[in-house]
Amino acid sequence: MKVAYIFSTPNAHFILSNMIVPQLEKGKHGFDVAGMFFFVDNTFLLVKENDVGERLSKIAGEKGMLLMACNKCVYDRKIADDLVENATIGCFPELHEALKGAGLDQVITL
Repeated sequence: MKVAYIFSTPNAHFILSNMIVPQLEKGKHGFDVAGMFFFVDNTFLLVKENDVGERLSKIAGEKGMLLMACNKCVYDRKIADDLVENATIGCFPELHEALKGAGLDQVITL
C-alpha cells in the first residue's frame, strides 16, 4: 500500500523518532511512503541538524520520498534557508502536483 503522511499533531516528533523513522530505516514500516507534509511547528523537524530531519532526508534521498514543509509555516518561522537536503517548501497545490502520479492508496493525517 502506498501512503502519504500529513503531520499536524504536536506529537509528530515522538511518532516519527520512535515509530515511523526507525521502521522506515529497517524496511519494516509496512507501507510504501510516497511523501510527508509538515505543518506549523512540525516544520522545525526538517531543519538541518535535527536528528529526525536528517534521518528523513537520508531516507528521502534513497527512496525518492517527498519531504515538504508548509510554505507559510516555514516563512513565518524564518527557516526557509535552513531545511535539510531533500526537503521542499510548498502548499497544497504543490503537494498535489508532486504526488499526482504516485498512485497513493491513502493519505494519513497525524
